[in-house]
Amino acid sequence: MKKLIKKIFGKDIKRNQYGWFGDYPNWQMAVNNTSGYASKNILEKTKNALLKIKAGEAIYERDSVLFDKKQYPFPLISCLLHIASGNNNKLNVIDFGGSLGSSWFQVKDFLKYLTKVNWHVVEQKEYVSCGKELFKNDELDFFYNIDESITIQKPNVIVLSSVIQYLEKPHDFINKLIDYNIDYILFDRTAFVLREKDRLTKQIVPPEIYEASYPAWFFNEKNFLKPFLHKYDLIAEFTSYVEGESMMNIDNQPIGYDKGFLLKKLDAQLLHTL
Repeated sequence: MKKLIKKIFGKDIKRNQYGWFGDYPNWQMAVNNTSGYASKNILEKTKNALLKIKAGEAIYERDSVLFDKKQYPFPLISCLLHIASGNNNKLNVIDFGGSLGSSWFQVKDFLKYLTKVNWHVVEQKEYVSCGKELFKNDELDFFYNIDESITIQKPNVIVLSSVIQYLEKPHDFINKLIDYNIDYILFDRTAFVLREKDRLTKQIVPPEIYEASYPAWFFNEKNFLKPFLHKYDLIAEFTSYVEGESMMNIDNQPIGYDKGFLLKKLDAQLLHTL
């Protein structure tokens, strides 16, 4: 009986060691208890996985993990096609925190009939160098910051997929993001918590993905959206396409969830009346 119990429940017991934990009072205390997102093993594993995709040796990658079947982020794809349809079938994207182009490789099959696509990934220095060397093409390019990308191509949408919750000062970044005055802002896989204030946690990644831990925010949804609604209209919201992210455990309690939003800039006349 003990062997049977271990066989049935052993995997779950192990998984409880990984995920999101704690309620840290500030970023520095969380940083002191984590290894950080800049670990070289993350970049190396992501690079190797996407090189297999590029070479046609693998089908699909997400968070550096290869899958034998594609899992399309259809809410993201639908929003991008909606934006392109109102822009002469052209799409100019800034993919903030887009790794080595993971989202691009996930959605490009559905964008191939558009007249023109420019996909600019904004990332950390090491990712930009690697991306430019190994993955840059006529549609995909890599930049060190948003300003650098905008000097090359004016975007009509900025995509933020599973990224803003890993910034030290996400609300300061939101204010800067609004000031860029980009037509559309598209959030995907953004973490929220079922309470009235944000929660700062430690995320421990399962070693089968890669060995790392880093600070991770969970936001109060209402407070997160509030700054945008003075200048943007919320035209769509959707749950994460990733299985298991519609409800996420913090300290092994189901109180977090991932979600996405499409925000469209209000026209000048409407803004004037507000």
